[in-house]
Amino acid sequence: MTGILIAATMALAALLALKFGARLPWRHMAPAAAAIMLGLAGYAWQGRPNLVGHDVKPAVAAKFDERLAEKRRAIGERLGPASQWLIMSDGLARAGDTENAANVITRGLKENPKDADLWVGLGNALLAHAGGRLTPASEHAYRQATILAPQAISPGYFYGLALAQSGQFEAAQRIWAQLALRLPERADMRMELVRNLMLLDRLIAERDAAQGPQGRGQ
Repeated sequence: MTGILIAATMALAALLALKFGARLPWRHMAPAAAAIMLGLAGYAWQGRPNLVGHDVKPAVAAKFDERLAEKRRAIGERLGPASQWLIMSDGLARAGDTENAANVITRGLKENPKDADLWVGLGNALLAHAGGRLTPASEHAYRQATILAPQAISPGYFYGLALAQSGQFEAAQRIWAQLALRLPERADMRMELVRNLMLLDRLIAERDAAQGPQGRGQ
């Protein structure tokens, strides 16, 4: 736990350094914030802070986020008829073919229209194809997943992450706060969401302070 708190503190320091050291405008801070949140998620789920050291896998392909795929599998995905489509989609995305990575899942949804994992996968694939921008199509995919599996963790988690990445911090807060309330108090995912919510609080405060009174609440 101490290691995670240290990592969270370092993440916040990194964001503030990007903002005030590199003087990045707030519209460029959202992807960095989401990336750091996902990095903390990977640390909490897969890292071993109690060990002296462990091997780190090199980055795979520039356009494919291996941590995102691993996170998706860890918190929601189950082996079944739909998993083949997600595996194929991941393979295409690794090769940089984000368009067909999304198309493959669309074909899978024709056979399995009520599979929430496929809808989450489609949302993520469309997000990647749009360069991290939350489009109406990807937002629809996340919402469909939420409707089909309202008690599942994956739809709300990834929808919130996509909103945070697109700079919609308040919307991400609402979704993650609702999700956190449904989880056991000591659950790893709940603690991760609480850390993310605290980070969003700080980012919103810093953004509003930088924009002045007229920019607050936007």
